[in-house]
Amino acid sequence: MERELWPILYRSVCVVAHRFTQKYVQIPGWVLILTMLWAALHDRPVNWACRMENWRTTPLRPPRLPSPRTMSRRIDGIAVGLLWRALEQHLRESVQAHPGLLAFLDGKPLCVGAVSKDPDARFGRAAGVMAKGYKLHTVWSNRPLPEAWEVTPLNLAETTVAHRLIPQLSDGGYLLADGNYDSSELFDDAGQRGYQLLTPLPKGNAGKGHHYQSPSRLRSIAVMQSNFGCQLYSARSAIERTYGNATSFGGGLAPLPAWVRGLDRVRTWVWAKLLINAARILKLKDLRQDCQMLDSEGRVHACRHVTPVGVPPAGWPGSSVLRRPR
Repeated sequence: MERELWPILYRSVCVVAHRFTQKYVQIPGWVLILTMLWAALHDRPVNWACRMENWRTTPLRPPRLPSPRTMSRRIDGIAVGLLWRALEQHLRESVQAHPGLLAFLDGKPLCVGAVSKDPDARFGRAAGVMAKGYKLHTVWSNRPLPEAWEVTPLNLAETTVAHRLIPQLSDGGYLLADGNYDSSELFDDAGQRGYQLLTPLPKGNAGKGHHYQSPSRLRSIAVMQSNFGCQLYSARSAIERTYGNATSFGGGLAPLPAWVRGLDRVRTWVWAKLLINAARILKLKDLRQDCQMLDSEGRVHACRHVTPVGVPPAGWPGSSVLRRPR
């Protein structure tokens, strides 16, 4: 798997690196990102990837590697972060320029040991139990990478993070989430971005209280009481498969290893894992926009462009009437 994914990652980094320059550094930022991706792809510490003898399996490697000290000092910085973000956007748009009609809002716990001395890890709920660590909050659609994501300590409420994720969305559509996101403020935030947030029906007289009721929340309650709403919300299981697929291959988003501690390092590690998962999707689904790609030996070969998947197929429930909300 590593030999299949690395050419996609290497070429993507090289394409994006041409648009970035940084003064007064001996090691450019794209070399740092390649080193981090090589370590994450093999589930090894960063200092392992800083040794040239560990790159013998591929001809696609930088001419000079950074020291572990340089990686520790610069990989989490703003300058390299801009390059991370550009690489993320490049892989995200390699399938299609705009997200699909459906988007999914959810979180995934990233736990550490309960006796860990990590100063940034916190105790919080993780899939119904108390744990210590972090949480990955994402908004997924039908593209290889989340439309928006953030890593926070585990004790931070999902609704608090959602207030920061939803404003990053665009194009509009339906945003499916679980009952933890049933908040009038979130419904208003989603409506301002052109999205109709759908959550499960709350118990009791939903929408009939005397406090403020978002019009978008009242619309969600009405939709969820119809057959169309039930069929539409059944598609939310896609987020569980997305998280499952992102962790079920070598080099995927497995539990945090012992050498990844601290919020900045956890965020960078997760960033690399999300990019690796995007390369896996591009490889398995053959959803590549570039006219040429590199194979495992570095040779250039042509590839065909395949129509993106992820949109509701013709036989999918509600596909004939599914439209962007207005």
